[in-house]
Amino acid sequence: MSLSERISRIKPSPTLAMNAKALSMKEQGVDVISFGVGEPDFDTPKHIRDEAAQAMEEGFTRYTAVGGILELKDAIIEKFRRDNSLSYERDEVMVSCGGKHVLYNLAQALLNPGDEVIIPAPYWVSYPPIVILAGADPVIIRTGEADDFKLSAESLETAITPRTKLLVLNSPSNPTGSVYTESELEALAEVILKYNIWVVSDEIYEKLIFDDRPFYSIAQISEKLKSKTFVVNGLSKTYAMTGWRIGYVAGAREVIAGMTKIQSQSTSNPNSIAQKAAVAALNGPQDFIQSMLQAFDQRRKYLLQRLNAIKGVHCNLPIGAFYAFPNFSYYFNAKTKGISIKGSADLCEHLLTEARVALVPGIAFGDGDFVRFSYATGLETIGEGLDRIEDALGKLV
Repeated sequence: MSLSERISRIKPSPTLAMNAKALSMKEQGVDVISFGVGEPDFDTPKHIRDEAAQAMEEGFTRYTAVGGILELKDAIIEKFRRDNSLSYERDEVMVSCGGKHVLYNLAQALLNPGDEVIIPAPYWVSYPPIVILAGADPVIIRTGEADDFKLSAESLETAITPRTKLLVLNSPSNPTGSVYTESELEALAEVILKYNIWVVSDEIYEKLIFDDRPFYSIAQISEKLKSKTFVVNGLSKTYAMTGWRIGYVAGAREVIAGMTKIQSQSTSNPNSIAQKAAVAALNGPQDFIQSMLQAFDQRRKYLLQRLNAIKGVHCNLPIGAFYAFPNFSYYFNAKTKGISIKGSADLCEHLLTEARVALVPGIAFGDGDFVRFSYATGLETIGEGLDRIEDALGKLV
């Protein structure tokens, strides 16, 4: 049997693959510490779980409208008004089975074969495959540590061609934790409007920003730019609801209608019970977020201090999300037990085998000099994991 050509062009998610390998080792009795998966280590708040239980008790377990129940759409609209000063109507909002599903639906509705999508690197691992599965071509622009891994207006303009249809922005960023300022977004906005391209603003980590830094959505820059922007968000990271699978998008109603049509022929509606829980999350108490943010901030500072103390390693301070993206290239070409470490993939494989620590290689995010750490785990675990890493690195020659 031969598989489709599109399957040969993509790979499984590296983060999920690494997590699966770590879990397999744990099942075999190996003590593995994982910095791999991007999942808050907090329980979903009780009032959200209670709403889900009530929904089941009341029999809210049947099909719903494909693009989400009106109660949830209204909660999303109010969230945009309250948090971002953005105004949307119901037919400009859609709910899907997680943020990844939103992005997939959007690519399928908007892109044609031959279209180009500009993606700054380092990028979230699923952006390029989602573009490829729509028949379009990802155009990768590498950013650097000196610019805090952020795309400049000059680099954007240089990459635009007559085939460019879409720009993907992620702020706060997975994997770097970088956050765009208002002035940086304004500079990008000038180029976007000049060439009349669409923008996807992935804001899934919007609430997880440190040091009292404000969050800006590029859709806030102007009404004209808002009309060219699809704002993508979800419940997974902010409310520790990764398994509930609720993501949402706001943008041009004709594209939202197209996305809804695609969803109607694939998954149909998002989980009915999770939608009710999402209403409680968006409309209910928000104090849980600050408590979670304080814990992440403590871990962030500790992790950065430890990483930058390792010989040859340096790491920018992440301003948002719960990731660090340190440069480990100092250890490339080192040898151990006859094996040469040529890049981040080899290094992560070595650390998993020898130190029993799971990490995701930077090459999966478009930059092989780096390794991604998720600090969505306890301080004690972070400390033990770093002890193991330092010990294993000290044995390389």
